[in-house]
Amino acid sequence: MDKILEGLVSSSHPLPLKRVIVRRVVESAETPLSQAQCRAMFALSTRLVLQGPDPFQRQVGRQVLEAYGRYHRAEFEAFFNRGLVLGLLQRGYGELSNRDPAILDYIQAGLRLIMSCPSVLELFELLQVEALRLVCERPAPPLCARLCQLLGDFPQCLPRGRKLSLAFCQQLVRSIAHFQSQGSREAELRLYVSQVTQVSGLLRSVWKAEPDTLLPSLQELFAVISAADTSFEPSVALASLVQHIPLQMITVLIRSLTTDPNVKDASMTQALCRMIDWLSWPLAQHVETWVIALLKGLAAVQKFTILIDVTLLKIELVFNRLWFPLVRPGALAVLSHMLLSFQHSPEAFHLIVPHVVGLVHSFKRDGLPSSTAFLMQLTELIHCMIYHYSGFPELYEPILEAVKDMPKPTEEKIKLILSQSAWTSQSSSLPSCLSRLSGKSETGKTGLINLGNTCYMNSVIQALFMATDFRRHVLSLNLNGCNSLMRKLQHLFAFLAHTQREAYAPRIFFEASRPPWFTPRSQQDCSEYLRFLLDRLHEEERTLKALSSAKTSESIIMNEDSQTQEAVHKAQVFAEAPCMGSEERTLIEKMFGGKLKTTICCLNCKSMSQKEEAFTDLSLAFCPPASLENIGPKCMERSEVKDDYVVQTNTSATSPAGGIPFNNLEVNGGCDTIMNEGTIKDFSTEPNSENTASSELNKVQDNRDMSQRLVGKNTLSVTDLLNYFLAPEILSGDNKYYCEKCASLQNAEKTMQIIEEPEYLILTLLRFSYDPKCHIRRKILDNVSLPLVLELPVRKATSPLAVVSGGWSVGVEISDIGENLAKKLKPSGADEVTCPQLVPYMLSSVVVHSGVSSESGHYYSYARNVTGSGPSGLCHQSTALSLVSPQDKLLTEESPCTVVENELDAEMPREWFLFNDSRVTFTSFQSVQKITSRFPKDTAYVLFYKKQNSTCGFNTNSANGLWVNGDPPLQKDLMDAITKDNKLYLQEQELSARTQALQAASASCSFRPNGFDDNDPPGSCGPTGGGGGGGFSTVGRLVF
Repeated sequence: MDKILEGLVSSSHPLPLKRVIVRRVVESAETPLSQAQCRAMFALSTRLVLQGPDPFQRQVGRQVLEAYGRYHRAEFEAFFNRGLVLGLLQRGYGELSNRDPAILDYIQAGLRLIMSCPSVLELFELLQVEALRLVCERPAPPLCARLCQLLGDFPQCLPRGRKLSLAFCQQLVRSIAHFQSQGSREAELRLYVSQVTQVSGLLRSVWKAEPDTLLPSLQELFAVISAADTSFEPSVALASLVQHIPLQMITVLIRSLTTDPNVKDASMTQALCRMIDWLSWPLAQHVETWVIALLKGLAAVQKFTILIDVTLLKIELVFNRLWFPLVRPGALAVLSHMLLSFQHSPEAFHLIVPHVVGLVHSFKRDGLPSSTAFLMQLTELIHCMIYHYSGFPELYEPILEAVKDMPKPTEEKIKLILSQSAWTSQSSSLPSCLSRLSGKSETGKTGLINLGNTCYMNSVIQALFMATDFRRHVLSLNLNGCNSLMRKLQHLFAFLAHTQREAYAPRIFFEASRPPWFTPRSQQDCSEYLRFLLDRLHEEERTLKALSSAKTSESIIMNEDSQTQEAVHKAQVFAEAPCMGSEERTLIEKMFGGKLKTTICCLNCKSMSQKEEAFTDLSLAFCPPASLENIGPKCMERSEVKDDYVVQTNTSATSPAGGIPFNNLEVNGGCDTIMNEGTIKDFSTEPNSENTASSELNKVQDNRDMSQRLVGKNTLSVTDLLNYFLAPEILSGDNKYYCEKCASLQNAEKTMQIIEEPEYLILTLLRFSYDPKCHIRRKILDNVSLPLVLELPVRKATSPLAVVSGGWSVGVEISDIGENLAKKLKPSGADEVTCPQLVPYMLSSVVVHSGVSSESGHYYSYARNVTGSGPSGLCHQSTALSLVSPQDKLLTEESPCTVVENELDAEMPREWFLFNDSRVTFTSFQSVQKITSRFPKDTAYVLFYKKQNSTCGFNTNSANGLWVNGDPPLQKDLMDAITKDNKLYLQEQELSARTQALQAASASCSFRPNGFDDNDPPGSCGPTGGGGGGGFSTVGRLVF
């Protein structure tokens, strides 16, 4: 049969005829054959498989071998023995080399046929030894990939025992280092990449099955890439191993590499350069992560010489990788880090400047979304570099011309990016081992880490923390065993006050305090967050008080023991904080709660109704400059329409029993910040309106423009906005008031008066107005003057109010709530009333919004320590500080108020702080006042004022009331947590200091990157996202 088959396959008969006859031969394998006949068939089929001159003969050989081996297994077991396999692996077959992958194909086919035979165990042992021998001989990619495929299908053939297994992994790493692509065509590159992937996949399987082999394998990898042998260049195929290294090991490995005194600078430089070369590998994942981590690690231990050498050597190669879509994301990440951290010299940036224009034009020609996204990131990077290294117009003009159509980052954002990227600032990604060598900033204050667009929370928390009396009340509470939001706020305040870290990550508090409708990692309104937070704290305390009261009553009736009484005492903790006022009020009410009285007088029958409402903040609309001169603190004598800007207070009705639900009821005297369709319709169809909706909106813009033109001499002030808020309003047209006495809708006059002032006055400037044409919220960028000292008009309820021409309807709902764009008119002929009592307040904090819309931008805050007792003479400047006529103030070149503010600021240097997420710096009140004039998109949004001459139960130790030392002692568990964290931080600092000392002898670079003006704020929040790259079909454009 073997002779017939051999003659057939080599004959000249037609191929279809040959196949028919071969099929018959294969079918005859079921018939009994002698041992000699079987051996002859096995020898023939082996020769056809390994030496067949054409694919047909090799296919025939495989078919016959499989068929006869399956039906004559014992005979094949005797044929496929140790001697045959060993001879194939060591000597080959005839003219076929033993390094031909066909040998391994044949062996794998034979193993499948004898898997159930006892002799297979002997072959497994043989192959374990031969596999290690093969990888030690540095097989080419095709043979190595075929071996790994065999070992993957038959893991019994992998070397066993820790020593052999470890040796196999290390030698396989070195084999990959010798890989080279055999061609440059796309098909050849695809095959090469698949072969490398096969080999690295086997290593991953071994590492997963035997974790002890991973670290020695990585040490071997580092030894290969750090070798100084110039005659051998390791293959970039080693990049395929990176994706299989767990990212959790990044901290340990980077610490080991950067602090190991046995790793010389030359070896580290060589290794880092070769890792950067790995960016060329198309399918490698996380290469850029490891490269950046190593760069940051070297910066943390101040190995600046290595960083300089590597940057200058490899910056052009990294830039050139941007041409290839598959590796573009990783290359851009590394390029950005290298350029932004190399801040002591323009040398690195100028190396790539000649190539930028061509790449920009290429991105524009592509027109792909991914190319556009990368172009935007590249443009931002270029603007940062040009800003930092100005003074080279001849180099930069072609680049600026090429990117002129792309968005340009703000100066604030550029400064933020540069300040966070310097080599001396590398700590964000590796907090456990690459922390900065310095602790807190010179301010002694602690920053808050941005957790992903959480600047809205950070700015509010810092403002609340700097509200000294509130902070002291929170820290003094005994909240042991309580898992409330107040407890988490106390924990956060304690760490801000006592941690030695430069910045703290408020993850627990953020998750607990984030409103449910806030999308994580997206920008939100800080004012909305503040209201939600205060409301949560208020309602939580009321609930605890109610439970405490119920438990107290029950304990009296049941006469429970002292342990129950102690538990009740813990639940009553909120009521124990010392403060003036009723003990039934919550801490939020005591600190931020005030009362408004709204009076509505029917202009027909003169009857009046009144309603008292609680508020935690006042939202002030922007008044038109034209009407400022006619608004004063006393009764108005002329009637004039107010512009339709937003007037809003966050209030809630006061119940007769004195409970104050904080549900943020909004009272609108103008348009709401977000108009709904109904309110727009009501405005446009208002019968008594002199203008249509569009004309009114145009008037808003005209007044805004007018306000902008008046900046300087006629800048709006917070006093103007308060005057506008408290001015009487005429309810007419669609906003007519339903008078119960008249039993019909009547024109009426509505007035609002503050009858109870809060300890901390929160003012929100309503800068976001709704544009019905574009359906977006636009930002009003008008500059507003912020008085350092403000006197709030408060009409104390000291005597019963007289009934005026009719009965009172106390508690009647205000008819215009929810209505939109009501006309506010000055009453003509209103009775003269007494002037209110002026309560002095001092500016404590300013939350600034940087950007042009409420859905984007960045928040940061200015703040200082302010307590209740003011400086001598501070609260008696009534002529300068009262709510006088805006016309008088606008025409005054330098008011007494300004003189007082300037004197205060001059006497108390470095009292103001700028809190910008993780960064805290000293600043001045002049910087606060000039923020909008210097940065037009940066505007004051939320203001905190502290009432003077009121300590709220705490004694201050300072003479001027601005600096307060000595917060109340912390509870033991809080102090223990802070102590433990501070010890951990000191251990990290000690490790860094020892490493720095070890490297001092070899350090040859001690430069300091250029600093920045700490008074200048940033302009954006969070890094810019990146896009994807091209498909695998572009692999042909890669350079290996």
